Amino acid sequence: MQIEKQIYLDGENMKVTKEDLENVAVLSRLSVPADKAETYIQQMDSILTYMDNLSKVDTEHVKPTTYALPMQNVFREDVVKPSLPREEALQNAPLQEDGYFKVPKVLED
Repeated sequence: MQIEKQIYLDGENMKVTKEDLENVAVLSRLSVPADKAETYIQQMDSILTYMDNLSKVDTEHVKPTTYALPMQNVFREDVVKPSLPREEALQNAPLQEDGYFKVPKVLED
């Protein structure tokens, strides 16, 4: 199947709006310069259009798979090894008490 490449440079039929770009920017904690906004909108729209074209590919005879490559022996043997000395492990801890990491309380009494 031929995959279509559609880029709407005139702004018509675009899937991505300025509000979408602003929402993505907020969620990803990025600032979008005003002079780059239109370029980013067009790029995002092009990506989403391509992804939409992928949904048109016939996958009826393709078996579902969890991994693209065969998986085998993914677990290593559990071997006891020396660990960091306590002082070295705690040296960068923001809070410590009696030789342990101290963390804020997260459960109610």
